[in-house]
Amino acid sequence: MDTDNLTLMRASREALRGKWGVAILTFFIYTLLTTTSGTLRTTGSAFTLSSTLTLIIGGPLALGAAIFSLTIARGKEGRLGQLFDGFNYFSSSLVAYLLLLLYVFLWTLLLIVPGIIAALGYSMTFYILADDPLVKPQEALKKSKSMMDGHKEKLFYLWLRFILLGILCILTLGIGFLWLIPYIHVTMAKFYDDVRV
Repeated sequence: MDTDNLTLMRASREALRGKWGVAILTFFIYTLLTTTSGTLRTTGSAFTLSSTLTLIIGGPLALGAAIFSLTIARGKEGRLGQLFDGFNYFSSSLVAYLLLLLYVFLWTLLLIVPGIIAALGYSMTFYILADDPLVKPQEALKKSKSMMDGHKEKLFYLWLRFILLGILCILTLGIGFLWLIPYIHVTMAKFYDDVRV
């Protein structure tokens, strides 16, 4: 299928109806864990520890967020505990996360545009792992890249829409992000279901 972005966004809002509470709480905790663990400290050793912690938990939490988002996107009841389901596949989610960061970083060294293209290409990695956590990390990245062939431009425009919504959220003193972040994740899950068919 090739559903347009506005339709996907509308479908995401429908999927979130009656589930905003659990979605907001889940992604508030997700954001808190991923940003607090990555907060810069003044001392070198604390910075190293903080950065290492972010790298260690980033993959499992990204997988848990994808599992939760797909559950909501598919019309089922999401649970806060799903955020931590990625830790059941700790090693594969960690390796996938590190490889994704490495590949995007290396492409970004060439120029910003190749880095963005790489990020778009690998964007479905954790949704693929959420559907089948036994897929090897390298294979998930490869599948994502293949899946996104012909769909990168569409996703780029979707990201632009969310960036504009993010600017509006800043005008609400950041409160709007409580709704925007779950909305982005569920829409990305809808996008995944659309392009994988």
